[in-house]
Amino acid sequence: MPREPGRPSGFGRLTRRLRAGAFAAALLIPYVAEAGACARPADLNAFNVAALKSRLMVTALTCNAREKYNDFVTRYRADLVRQEKALDGYFGRAYGRSARQQHDQYTTLLANSESEIGEQQGTLFCAHNVGLFDQALALHDGTALPGFATAQAIPQPTTLTPCPVAPTRKTASKTVKKASATP
Repeated sequence: MPREPGRPSGFGRLTRRLRAGAFAAALLIPYVAEAGACARPADLNAFNVAALKSRLMVTALTCNAREKYNDFVTRYRADLVRQEKALDGYFGRAYGRSARQQHDQYTTLLANSESEIGEQQGTLFCAHNVGLFDQALALHDGTALPGFATAQAIPQPTTLTPCPVAPTRKTASKTVKKASATP
């Protein structure tokens, strides 16, 4: 099949694969968007890392950068597993028995969203995103990954409600006045 002008190689195949599950996932968007649990700071980090990972995966497939993606996953494997467990925790709190299904649907929606961004940007998608690999791999270690992912401001296919911040308790300081002796 000839390549569509203005599209990176492999883009059409990726788009077709991602769209294959899009219809079923689209039917379930309201369930993902109306989560029953608020997102804790660790959850928000995990969602942002998932978005970064998805952006890099779509970039790797679209822009023929599979080796860079493999380097990213290999370097941050332990951190990516930790973030995935945090996502599992969020979906477990929010959806109970249907947690795995909702998590899978979120992952599909995220990949579809990234694919659509790639379609809209055309050849600019690769120019805008291939450098993310070098930036991510230049991080000091995996603990910097959530901050880096958050800074990318990658759109989420769901609305997350951050948990309210508990008020900090201020310790009442007692001022002890010394009685002054007056003659």
